[in-house]
Amino acid sequence: MSSVSLKGIYKKYAGGVVAVSDFNLEIDDKEFIILVGPSGCGKSTTLRMIAGLEEITQGELYIDNRLVNDVPPKERDIAMVFQNYALYPHMTVFENMSFGLRIRKMPKDEIRRRVDEAAKILEIGHLLDRKPAALSGGQRQRVALGRAIVRNPKVFLLDEPLSNLDAKLRTAMRSELIKLHHKLATTFIYVTHDQTEAMTMGTRIVVMKDGYVQQVAAPQELYEQPANLFVATFIGTPPMNTGEGTVIDDGKRTWLQFGDGAKVAFPDAKGRKPEVLAYAGQKVIFGVRPNDIRADEKSVAENPDTIIDVKVEMTELLGADTNLYLSSGDFQFTSVIATSANKCKMDDIIKVSFNTGNIHLFDNETEKTITR
Repeated sequence: MSSVSLKGIYKKYAGGVVAVSDFNLEIDDKEFIILVGPSGCGKSTTLRMIAGLEEITQGELYIDNRLVNDVPPKERDIAMVFQNYALYPHMTVFENMSFGLRIRKMPKDEIRRRVDEAAKILEIGHLLDRKPAALSGGQRQRVALGRAIVRNPKVFLLDEPLSNLDAKLRTAMRSELIKLHHKLATTFIYVTHDQTEAMTMGTRIVVMKDGYVQQVAAPQELYEQPANLFVATFIGTPPMNTGEGTVIDDGKRTWLQFGDGAKVAFPDAKGRKPEVLAYAGQKVIFGVRPNDIRADEKSVAENPDTIIDVKVEMTELLGADTNLYLSSGDFQFTSVIATSANKCKMDDIIKVSFNTGNIHLFDNETEKTITR
């Protein structure tokens, strides 16, 4: 078992700076948990408290139901992989991977077995005699992972391990880490600021902002049911379009009005919900994902109550898809359509339809979700 429990965790520094506030999370055995958020949100500090590299100011941390607040890092049975790899430049790959085992006086044959086994998993057996200077960034990252694997820890802690790699290699290494988690069948806690990494790798994602947990959920739930405006706009590529609008109820249907008087109708299953009708006549923040704004002729023709006229500000070809940058009054937004269906040019006035069943509404003051 390798469960981790954080109960009411705080981290306060001298001068009154609070890096992490009231962090609560139950991590099950074999989970791949992602801590994600912008720089300075407290995610790396949280990871370092789990590792024992930062002292917990308040709260309780358990690993396998054992309180470890005052347990030194070497006795927590965890392994950490850092952003900068932290390899010894004068040692070979084998020596780097075996270093932690050698200082524990482990028998040489057991060290060799563990290193060879980890090298096989990571496909770096042919690099064991090389030094870090002779390795690529991806190979160095594998060595850093191998050094953690040989220890057979209860929990792997990974602090932005892919941030120093180029885009293509990051994509490849994401797949490798998912496979590695499956092979090792142990708990991974992974920190990143990249929401694409979070969405593709995690079994659950912890979204943080300003030291507070905003939401904990599976990737698809975060995308479809964000708890607040921050989560909604942080998760998803391209990001969710947001603007200010007014909920209108005519007694029969519910509408959203925005921009220069543009108005789209909600389906009854959404618009007649009590939580939506409670905001009738009031301003709200609305959010709509680029894929839910459709510019193809078929979608526009089939949804007459959700059509608005917009101006094409710019088009961006991305291969199979094209991003359309559009405007309606002061409302600037993005639509993603199939390139094969794109007939738009800059400055064109076109019609688009909104998938209003998927529009998210947020309270104008609290920014909490009213409904998705």
